[in-house]
Amino acid sequence: MKVLVPVKRVIDYNVKVRVKADGTGVDLANVKMSMNPFDEIAVEQAIRLREAGKVEEVVVVSIGVKQAQETLRTALAMGADRAILVVAAEDVHDDVEPLAVAKILKAIVDEEAPGLVLAGKQAIDNDMNATGQMLSALLGWSQGTFASELDIDGDSATVTREVDGGLQTIKVKMPAIVTVDLRLNEPRYASLPNIMKAKKKPLDEKTAADYGVDTAPRLSIVKTSEPETRAAGVKVADVAELVAKLKEAGAV
Repeated sequence: MKVLVPVKRVIDYNVKVRVKADGTGVDLANVKMSMNPFDEIAVEQAIRLREAGKVEEVVVVSIGVKQAQETLRTALAMGADRAILVVAAEDVHDDVEPLAVAKILKAIVDEEAPGLVLAGKQAIDNDMNATGQMLSALLGWSQGTFASELDIDGDSATVTREVDGGLQTIKVKMPAIVTVDLRLNEPRYASLPNIMKAKKKPLDEKTAADYGVDTAPRLSIVKTSEPETRAAGVKVADVAELVAKLKEAGAV
C-alpha cells in the first residue's frame, strides 16, 4: 500500500508572529519557515507504518510556493521515499485556500492511487482545519479526524479520535483520509546521512495548471491585527479586598 502525506511550509512555531504595519497580513520577510508540526507527525506515522511492513511507499506532497521544496526535503530526510511539489503561488504571502488544495490533492490521489492519505489536522498559520474533510468529500472516501492512535488491519483502519468529551474510537474502511493530532507520536530528527541521501531522492515539480485547478482566492483578508495587550494586574491587601474587586468587575 502507498501512503500520501500532504505537508505545508509555515512560519516556525518558535517564531513570534509579527503583523504588517498596514494590517494586510503577517510579515514573512526574513522569517524562519518550517514544516507544519501536525504534518510532521503525519510524515512520522507514515514512516512508522512502512517500518512495520504495512506500507510499501511514502509519498509527500506540498502545494504552495517554490521554496516549499525545502520542506519536502526535510520529509525525505525523515524517511519519505519521494516527493511532489505543486507550485501554486508565486509570493510567500499568498496562501492557497483549502478547497483549491483539496482539489489538487484529489487529482494527485487519482494519479498515485494511495490506500491512505495521512494529513495534519490543520496548519498553524491559518488554522482552517478543512483540507482533510474537503478531500474526503471530493473523493468519497472514509475519514477519521483528530487521530491520536491509528492501527491498520487489512482493508480497514481503527482510529482513536480526540473529541471534546474525551476519546472516540472508530473503524473506517480503506481507502481513507486520516488527519492527525499532536498526541499520535513524536517525530524523529533527520540524521546527517539521511539529509544527504534526501538530496538524491526524486522530487517532481508540477503546477496547479497541470491539474486544471484554479487557485484564485475566494476569501479576502479585511484586516489583521495583534491580540490586545493584557491589562496589568492589581495587588490587594487581603481576601476581603479581593472579593470586593471581583464584585466590582462582575466576576462574582
